[in-house]
Amino acid sequence: MTGPLERPLAGMRVLELSSFVASPLGGMTLAQLGADVIRVDPLGGAPDRHRWPLAPNGESLYWAGLNQGKRSVTVDLRSPEGTALVADLATECGIVLTNARARPGLSPDELFAHRPDLIHVQLLGRRDGGTAVDYTVNAGCGFPLVTGPDDHADPVNHVLPAWDVTTGLYLAVGLLAAERRRARTGAGTALRVALEDVALATAGNLGYLAEAQLHESPRGRIGNQVYGDFGRDFRTADGDRLMVVVLTPRHWRDLLAATGTTEVAAALEGALDADFTRAEDRYRHREVLGGLFAAWFEARKSAEVEDALRPASVLWTRYRTFTELVRDPALARHPLFDRVDQPGIGGYLAPGAPLVFDDHQPPPAPAPDLGAHTDEVLGDLLALAPERVADLRARGVVGR
Repeated sequence: MTGPLERPLAGMRVLELSSFVASPLGGMTLAQLGADVIRVDPLGGAPDRHRWPLAPNGESLYWAGLNQGKRSVTVDLRSPEGTALVADLATECGIVLTNARARPGLSPDELFAHRPDLIHVQLLGRRDGGTAVDYTVNAGCGFPLVTGPDDHADPVNHVLPAWDVTTGLYLAVGLLAAERRRARTGAGTALRVALEDVALATAGNLGYLAEAQLHESPRGRIGNQVYGDFGRDFRTADGDRLMVVVLTPRHWRDLLAATGTTEVAAALEGALDADFTRAEDRYRHREVLGGLFAAWFEARKSAEVEDALRPASVLWTRYRTFTELVRDPALARHPLFDRVDQPGIGGYLAPGAPLVFDDHQPPPAPAPDLGAHTDEVLGDLLALAPERVADLRARGVVGR
């Protein structure tokens, strides 16, 4: 059994040179699983150091959330002496995770010359080296033009940076695959992951691109409805909204029973020559079915609706704001969450890794103060004497 002090990635050490979402998320995923992830930032921090959302005192909650459990080192990356220190750290760690453009002395070829079995994981915007971020990748891969109300003509961007999140997890998976290969063969790896490739692959894997090739009519917008089956949002008598989804014949039968519409639905099947146990028929007649159920929801308050749906297999949940979510006492009891005391911000509930190993949930850990581990890392990994580190700091080569 894996115990609380025995993390799956214990003993792995990763040097991270990154900013924004995907690369830091990949590093944090490894840190939550026990890897020693050392994030190196320029003096004063990378461009994401003060990114929103912010705490009331102006500290970045975004930065704190994506750097849990890491160690932090700050170095003057524009100086040859600083880049030489980072190159030495890369050699010692043996794994590099980065989305930064290579500086002189830190290119993959130069690092491989120092350590042939190095694992170097590079996040790119586009495979050809062009720049891209989640927002621009999303705009170019079709999703904003099938998102939103069916009568809306303009693109609708999603709030969630889905490609950043997905790419961050691909970075972690690819890194672990390369580390496993090294353990078996001793070989190093130059791994490249492009944000645009992840979005294109996902659009292809979900069938969106094949559909566009094989059908003459483009997919349109359907608002909050589920494509290919029956699912949509409903408003209750007291103004709440619930998302309800049917994916199986059992879901369908339970929804009819819970709403008392079994006989009416059967009559509709006869009139429309349809079989609503079939997903395609539910989808084809979604507007008629939506009107049928909407009347039931609109006649009842949210609590009554929830009582009726709770025993059923049908999939549903009430829409909640972030504020409603964090005010729900159940969140504080959820095994994923615990309170962290974040330096510079204070205490709040934060999630750990959503992976459960032998009934053990890796708990959350605070992100480090910027540069908090500079002395510790340079001393432990590079065996630099305190006097040497003090001299580097005095000359502005490293931070605190």
